[in-house]
Amino acid sequence: MSKPLTIGLIGNPNAGKSSIFNHLTGLNQKVGNFPGVTVDKKEGFTHSFEGSKCKLIDLPGTYSIYPRSLDEQVVFETLSCPKLAPDLGVIVLDASNLKRNLLLCTQIIDLGLPLVVVLTMTDLAEKRGMEIDVPQLAKELGVPVLKVNGRTGHGLEELKKFFDRPPKQRSRSMYAVSELAGDFIEEVKGEFSISNDYLAYQYGQQRFAIPNLTERCKEKICAIKKATNFKSEKFQAKETVARYRLISEIIKRSVKQKVIEKKVSATEKLDKIFTHKFGGYLIFFGLLFLIFQAIYEWSSVPMDMIDESFASLSAWLLQVLPSGPLARLIAEGIVPGLGGIVIFVPQIAILFVCISLLEESGYMARVVFMMDKIMRKFGLNGRSIVPLISSAACAIPAVMAARGIENHKDRLTTIMVAPLVSCSARLPVYAILIALVVPDKAWLGFNLQGIALLGLYLLGFFSALVAALVFSKVLKSGQRSFLVMELPHYRMPRWRNVMVTVFEKSKTFVLEAGKVIMAISVILWALASYGPGDVMEKAEETVSRQVDNAGLSQADFDHKVSAYKLENSYAGRFGKAIEPAIAPLGYDWKIGIAIVSSFAAREVFVGTMATIYSIGSDAGEGTILDRMRAEKNPKTGGPMYTTAVAFSLLIFYVFAMQCMSTLAIVYRETKSWKWPVIQLFYMSGMAYAFAFAVYQWLS
Repeated sequence: MSKPLTIGLIGNPNAGKSSIFNHLTGLNQKVGNFPGVTVDKKEGFTHSFEGSKCKLIDLPGTYSIYPRSLDEQVVFETLSCPKLAPDLGVIVLDASNLKRNLLLCTQIIDLGLPLVVVLTMTDLAEKRGMEIDVPQLAKELGVPVLKVNGRTGHGLEELKKFFDRPPKQRSRSMYAVSELAGDFIEEVKGEFSISNDYLAYQYGQQRFAIPNLTERCKEKICAIKKATNFKSEKFQAKETVARYRLISEIIKRSVKQKVIEKKVSATEKLDKIFTHKFGGYLIFFGLLFLIFQAIYEWSSVPMDMIDESFASLSAWLLQVLPSGPLARLIAEGIVPGLGGIVIFVPQIAILFVCISLLEESGYMARVVFMMDKIMRKFGLNGRSIVPLISSAACAIPAVMAARGIENHKDRLTTIMVAPLVSCSARLPVYAILIALVVPDKAWLGFNLQGIALLGLYLLGFFSALVAALVFSKVLKSGQRSFLVMELPHYRMPRWRNVMVTVFEKSKTFVLEAGKVIMAISVILWALASYGPGDVMEKAEETVSRQVDNAGLSQADFDHKVSAYKLENSYAGRFGKAIEPAIAPLGYDWKIGIAIVSSFAAREVFVGTMATIYSIGSDAGEGTILDRMRAEKNPKTGGPMYTTAVAFSLLIFYVFAMQCMSTLAIVYRETKSWKWPVIQLFYMSGMAYAFAFAVYQWLS
């Protein structure tokens, strides 16, 4: 079976690559890392016009092959390495910003790859009076040019024809770099067996970004640069000026500009409202308020159905399966653990829908712009808001998103504080604890539980800002940071893109978190079902000696036996060992087990509680929420989950650094264990201190 054709989508940010990618791949896509780096890449599979299978890679958006950030560097690394380069490049150009987009396009053409150019947003270009002569533009560029509607997908069938028969490489360069550095290029071509002039020229410009170059090769390049008087910055500046001169000539011959009456665009009108120096912030926080109201209001019915379904499934399995350890493992370990993650899919899906709508509409870029002034007061760059907002979904891509911040100090500070922003993994913990102590009632027409959830997210966000201020004072840097970004036009969200994003994010949450939760649920069930020696076998005899059986019903006696077994199991003994350390926070040994197990991943807390409260009980007694409400404090005889305990736990999870995957990513991004260790200790210390204060205050 032949290897499928690999196609790379290349283009500026906001040019429409993601829309084309989603149209071509649908749900047949995944997110991974580029080889050797932690920058996200989206890849998927599509079919050519004749039905052949093709692999599609969506490369990070960049304005030039000279990168300003680490994620942009991936584009050049991929295209300059024969082993990584796609078989066909599809360059996506925003027709309404043709001059800016053509800079990257001419550079990629000169690298010598087989290419097709796709024009998007031609309707917007026409509104601006631009009439693009597509055949003439194709003649000027020397590569095929197509119009594609990113919203409807019109034109993609024509594009797919090139997947069957990729065009040949352009025979000549757009810009002759040999005029700048002819001697250097010839030396490098001979030394490294390179046929392409522009790639040889880039060996002088970006030798550190070319994969698989040994130190000896880099030293050789330095020697050739010195011998041929190669001036990197001077040549790059000359090249850029010359390319823009060339681009101006191409546009003059390919685009007719009609004189149209100057009107205030819809985007300009909306920006006066959404980026207003006062009203803009009110709108932003108002949207956040509505989002968290929606998370609770819209998800309550499906969550109740899922919770009751898993409780009924556990009870049914205990009845139909032959009694024994395997039946108990399935009914008391696996099913409650699985239910503990599936139940929160509706809330997480709603959160991702809201975030995707903000991004698709173009509003999220305005949030970055507005928050720049605030971020700088706390020692951050305006671009830091992107990782911080991304943390509301997951801290791992948020930490990786910090690669787009050029200033090293701002980037490191952002990495260190991003996990304080509440992620979707905390949402299951928040949801179940809020449901225990916050009434499901309305106040001024708004759900109290939604207000409580918004408060926890805001607490995490403002804590991140305060922590950033501290780090900005500790970390020293003489480099100044600037915010330079493009504000895209407002657009109606593409529902296809939104649904694909939500499906992929929800699937990732269920599969990735589910694997951890299932593994821990099974291990925890075993630890909670067995104990040292013959303590479990003699449980009934021991309980009989300790209590008066005369006044107990059989059900009460069985409950005491189950409680005794759990308390004296391996898990129970471990929980008892750490109980003195967590007792000042109001927690018992059962909560202690859940806290320790959730250091693997925060959402494991709910699965752990579901497993613990299912061990030895009648799984048909109710949902996990019912069993937690019924749990008694052995010291007071009252409910275990009082307002003080529940809010102490909520505050603990706002601050706690309980995600080993995030720590691993921080290590990879900072190239040192120093920073993840500091992150673990400072966040855990904050969690303990504030949880202690809240419990003592509310008790």
